[in-house]
Amino acid sequence: MGKIAFIFPGQGAQSVGMAKDVFDGIPASRQVIESADKALGFSLSSIIFDGPDQELKQTYNTQPALLAASVAYLEAFREKGITPDYVAGHSLGEYSALVASGVLTLEEAVGIVRARGEYMEQAVPGGQGAMAAVLGADREALNNLCLSVSEEGNPVELANINCPGQIVISGSAEGVAAVSGRVKEIGGKRAIPLEVSGPFHSSLMREAADRLATKLANATLSAPAVPVVANVTALPVSDPEEIRSLLVEQVYSPVLWHDSVEWMISQGVDTFVEIGPGSVLTGLIKKIDKSVKLININSITSINELETL
Repeated sequence: MGKIAFIFPGQGAQSVGMAKDVFDGIPASRQVIESADKALGFSLSSIIFDGPDQELKQTYNTQPALLAASVAYLEAFREKGITPDYVAGHSLGEYSALVASGVLTLEEAVGIVRARGEYMEQAVPGGQGAMAAVLGADREALNNLCLSVSEEGNPVELANINCPGQIVISGSAEGVAAVSGRVKEIGGKRAIPLEVSGPFHSSLMREAADRLATKLANATLSAPAVPVVANVTALPVSDPEEIRSLLVEQVYSPVLWHDSVEWMISQGVDTFVEIGPGSVLTGLIKKIDKSVKLININSITSINELETL
């Protein structure tokens, strides 16, 4: 019997109305969303269920909303009695993974990611930072190109190592534009600008990371019940203090998603259950290894139709 990993999506997977079906149909899921509202002191649920989309897309709303929706699906799915061998999440999704493994309570986590979203949005004035998805480029060649553009005074770095042929770059608007314009020189196909409010996972986020460190210093982190594979190292982490420091680093470091998935597969994981809105991570994993089993838990129907793993 192979091992199972629960994985949780990051920013970009959100949509107005997400988790409404489990909120209406499953008491444990309803409790998650209501707890998030209470912890934040405002109606996050009305933004999740009714939007408008522009409101949900604000980073400081997106982050707690996606976390609450993912954990609501997790609670609905728990009724199946399946326990994972590992948990992991993509960027913001790492917080859903930490709630799933018992490191953070949902109430504490929504407060942290609400603040994280604010800090990230405020770290760089609008229009000065950017991100782009580079398709078809070799990782090392792209990294070298980023280094050479950065040396010219326009910082740009690898931000998300998603899967073969898909790497997101992040940094100054000038740096991202310069690298985007030169991807064909290194054998890449093209660069697609991303709709984001800042240069996430780049060194321009250090101020946000420092502010998050202060916020996290007051948080209670428990030892995980299930190993959490960290974005920064692509390795499992179990010491609460190490988790705390990695969450700070994560804000300005690349998300090693490709490496994390490969590491879990190397440990015998053959089933990945993506829990939360959308199916972005499932698509990425298909490009990493076609032989693993992929399951999406993103609706009450998907839970009811699941016979067995």
